[in-house]
Amino acid sequence: MYKTKDDALAFIYAVNVAVPDKEDVESVICAPAIFLRDLVKREGEDLRIGAQTMHELDEGAYTGEISAGMLKTYGVEYVVIGHSERRAYYNETDESVNKKVIQAVVNELTPILCVGESLEIREAGTTDEVVKAQVVKAYKDVSKEQALKTVVAYEPIWAIGTGRTATPDQANDTIKAIRNVLKELFGPEVSESIRILYGGSVKPNNVDELLAKSDIDGALVGGASLDPESFLTLVKAASKKQ
Repeated sequence: MYKTKDDALAFIYAVNVAVPDKEDVESVICAPAIFLRDLVKREGEDLRIGAQTMHELDEGAYTGEISAGMLKTYGVEYVVIGHSERRAYYNETDESVNKKVIQAVVNELTPILCVGESLEIREAGTTDEVVKAQVVKAYKDVSKEQALKTVVAYEPIWAIGTGRTATPDQANDTIKAIRNVLKELFGPEVSESIRILYGGSVKPNNVDELLAKSDIDGALVGGASLDPESFLTLVKAASKKQ
C-alpha cells in the first residue's frame, strides 16, 4: 500500500524505457488495484502489470472485492495469490488460495502463488513439510496444462520486511523441495518449466547471490522495488542469470 497516482506514474515512466528485453527478463509491477488501469495504459513493450490480490468468485455481493474477470478486462496479466500478508491479515486460507489459482488460470491470468513458513516452523525443522502441504493444497484440481501457466514464490514469513534474509542455500534448498513437490504432482517436465521465485528482504546487495543458485528463477520483491533505480538494479540482475 504505497504511492499516490502521481508517484505510480512517475515510477512507470522512470522504469519503462530501461527494463531489460522481455525475452530476457519478465519484469512485472504488481500494484494496488486503483492504479492498474493507469499503469496498463502506460506499460511499455518489455514491462507487464499485475494485481496484488483478487477474489475467488466470478461476481457477487462482495463489496470492495475485485474478480479475475475484472482484472482481465483491464489488461492485467499477473496476480499475486496467497501472499503471507493476505494470509495473516485477511484470513486467506490454503482452500481460498486454491480457488483463486483456478480462477486466475481460467481467466488467462498468471497467478504468482506465494508459499512460506513462519520462524517457529523454520526453527522446528519442519519447513519442507509445511511448504509441501501449502503447494499440494494450492494445486488441488489444477491440470498439468494449467500448472504450466503458474509461477510460485517462496517467501519465508520471517524474512519479509524484517531485514532478515534466508541464506542463498536455505532459499535454494526449500525451492528445490517445492520443485520436487511439483514433480510429484505433475511430472518432471512441468516441474522444471514452472518458475519459482524467492521473496523475503531481497535487495540490490543480495539479489545476485540469490539468483546465482540453481533453482531460484527470479525474485518477488517488496520494499526494495519501490525506488525506480533499485527496481531496475533488481530486474537487470536477472539478466546475469541467463
